[in-house]
Parts: sequence; C-alpha cells; structure tokens
Amino acid sequence: MKSTIHTDQAPAAIGPYVQGTVFKDLIITSGQLPLDPQTMAFVEGGIKEQSYQALANLKAVIEQAGGSMASVLKTTCFLSDMENFAAFNEVYTEVFGTDAPPARSCIQAARLPKDALVEVEAMAFIER
Repeated sequence: MKSTIHTDQAPAAIGPYVQGTVFKDLIITSGQLPLDPQTMAFVEGGIKEQSYQALANLKAVIEQAGGSMASVLKTTCFLSDMENFAAFNEVYTEVFGTDAPPARSCIQAARLPKDALVEVEAMAFIER
C-alpha cells in the first residue's frame, strides 16, 4: 500500500499533489522547487542558490520517508535555461559527489512553476 510523505522542512504542495509517495521501500518525490519552506518564496540569487534550495527540499522529503541522498537512484532535473547547466552541475556535484551519483535526466523546460530556474524530482529507497 502506498503512503504519502509530508514534512514542514520542504515547501507545501502548490497544487493537487503531495511532496512524495512511498510504496514498499521505494520513495518517489514530486518536483521540488527552490522555495523556502517557511516563506514559500524563492530564495534570493540565481541558479546556484535556487539549485541548493531545490536539492535541500528534495533531501528533506527523502529523509522524512527514511531515505538519504545516498539512497537516491534517479533524478530528473528541469532547467528553465540550458545555459545554466554548468552552474547547476557544480551544485549537483557538491550534493551528490562524483563517486556514485544517481542516474539522471536533465532537460530544459519551456517554463517551470512560478517561473523557477530549476526543479528536481527523485526516486530513492528506504534504507533498512
């Protein structure tokens, strides 16, 4: 049976969806925007600051479900502009490292919710 994930450490859903879902030992997150969970406003700055926040929100959802960033199997990363790819990769590498990062797709989206610069979703597993 599936269950939903909720944490105050990540932004509340801004539509008819949940922060994430757990099925057995699989964690599937919704896309995480670079919103500050307390203010529901974008963090100040550009792509790097937004990337850090989106990944921090992703981490909060995954940890709430019993996983960790080390248990992430796959991410899908949406950028508003592929010109930000190198800067996003710098932040992504800081978070996931280079030894065993997850599988990943990274695409440019015509427009992201609230005109975000980045959104990241993931699949991870619960560590037992």
